[in-house]
Amino acid sequence: MRMRWFLRSPIKNPLNLNLSPSRSFSLRALVPQWPSPASPISLPRSSIPMAAIHNHSNSEAGLARRFWIKFTRQSIFAMYTPFAIALASGNLNIDSFHHYIAQDVHFLRAFAQAYELAEDCADDDDAKLGICQLRKAVLEELRMHNSLVQEWGLDLTKEHSINSATVKYTDFLLATASGKIEGLKGPGKLATPFEKTKISAYTLGAMTPCMRLYAVLGKKFQELLHSNEGTHPYNKWIDNYSSDGFQATTLQTEDLLDKLSVSLTGEELDVIEKLYSQAMKLEIEFFSAQPLFQPTVVPLTKEHKPVEDHLIIFSDFDLTCTVVDSSAILAEIAIVTAPRSDQNHSEDQIVRMSSSDLRNTWGFLSKQYTEEYEQCIENIMPSDRLNYFDYKELSVALEQLSKFENTANNRVVESGVLKGISLEDIKRAGERLILQDGCTNFFQSIVKNENLNANVHVLSYCWCVDLIRSAFSSANLNELDVHANEFTYEGSVSTGEIVKKMESPIDKVEAFRNIWKNCNDDKKKLTVYIGDSVGDLLCLLEADIGIVIGSSSSLRRVGTQFGISFVPLYSGLVKKQKEYVEGTTSNWKGLSGVLYTVSSWAEVHAFILGC
Repeated sequence: MRMRWFLRSPIKNPLNLNLSPSRSFSLRALVPQWPSPASPISLPRSSIPMAAIHNHSNSEAGLARRFWIKFTRQSIFAMYTPFAIALASGNLNIDSFHHYIAQDVHFLRAFAQAYELAEDCADDDDAKLGICQLRKAVLEELRMHNSLVQEWGLDLTKEHSINSATVKYTDFLLATASGKIEGLKGPGKLATPFEKTKISAYTLGAMTPCMRLYAVLGKKFQELLHSNEGTHPYNKWIDNYSSDGFQATTLQTEDLLDKLSVSLTGEELDVIEKLYSQAMKLEIEFFSAQPLFQPTVVPLTKEHKPVEDHLIIFSDFDLTCTVVDSSAILAEIAIVTAPRSDQNHSEDQIVRMSSSDLRNTWGFLSKQYTEEYEQCIENIMPSDRLNYFDYKELSVALEQLSKFENTANNRVVESGVLKGISLEDIKRAGERLILQDGCTNFFQSIVKNENLNANVHVLSYCWCVDLIRSAFSSANLNELDVHANEFTYEGSVSTGEIVKKMESPIDKVEAFRNIWKNCNDDKKKLTVYIGDSVGDLLCLLEADIGIVIGSSSSLRRVGTQFGISFVPLYSGLVKKQKEYVEGTTSNWKGLSGVLYTVSSWAEVHAFILGC
């Protein structure tokens, strides 16, 4: 068990979870304050409440920046579309690119018209000038597209009709710029000259996400361009959107949105947020609607046939799925529900330490675990970095870590800190456990999809399987198979003992292998493992696709020393797409020594399932 926490200050109780006896504790108080031997906790990327995002005093960032952060998830789905991956790789079929340019020309014309309408509504000279400059930038972009069209000798009116996704987006933009906006209360809300001035802000709210998305894609593609050999066929497109000029225009658009929204009410800011969100969704639809005339590596399940294929998803739990390590949750429950030192025990109760003694004991155990874990990691490292991947040596080294974890767990049991925890309290805490943004949505999309023959297995060091099951059950994910340790109970109260089923990297990989072997069907199996720590390394490597989520320094340190390569998933997919030709397979294979890194569950979802 990874005890990545240390309670140094009194527990705060702003969130009442109705624990028995009638006490309360806060999951927020569980955030580790001790240096972590594994990955740092990462907060959900898109969990900002709507009210908070409009409170300018909460952040120095402007409205546009805060909206972009909140809706980053959608931008990832656009970036992972087959069209975007193929374009970044340089092997996008030329006919697909021709079709895209034709659609984009229609889109840019609508963009220019929307700016013109927004300029007419603005009552401030500086705002009018700013919008006018943005419109000129769009017209310049149109000239670039027209030059490409002329190079190819295309007749856009004859060769490419406007698709429904383009029409949907352009209609949305022009309706917004004309004041026909959903969400405004009362008829004729924008009828007066004063109210019409707000149309400029609404229009910028609908246009800004497109600008920022293209700026991000341009920069990302440019980074990948430097690592690719040869000349990229769409270099001109990439140069345009990665250029300093386009990046500056994007910032100018965002700055103008910030300025135009300063005087708006909370309700009016809500309208802009909805327009921003809708624009992001329409961007994803726009990219997804581009026709492809070639095989692509994404999404992973695009050619999945339930009668022939079997997808098996494996995932770690603590800090892979959760925001807080489960050991901190259990520690908090134990401390908060423990008797005070002046309270007497009834004869039929399990004898427990007082809350103050528990706090001191947990603190000592955590500090000891942290120090010894770091020493163990140092001890298992080879003296020299290997210039080749050596799975066997890594396995031998991780056996030492397994012994360390076993000793640490024995120490916890012998201390008695897990005695007397109510099963009811554990389940209630599980129901309120904060999971990483996008995690439950991904699992739901897997298990509820009737077109997939797929299973999800959660492999965890967690001491208490009931906590995990309760967390997923509250998200309507009872279909997940959870493999973890178990508390023993007298009645419904923990005895302090643990039924040890999974406490080390070796236990995890043996469970992984057994699950694979017990899938007694003749279907083609594809395994994906998602994890965040050294304890996941063997499973990550044996899976056909190993995905590391987060930024664990110890995981990367150990992996690198044993010759493992850590490749950002997106750049890895672009490279595979570049090599992908008709009639070949994606060739995902375990024990390659390559692990793919992501920063969020949105990347996992976009890669495996698509939009």
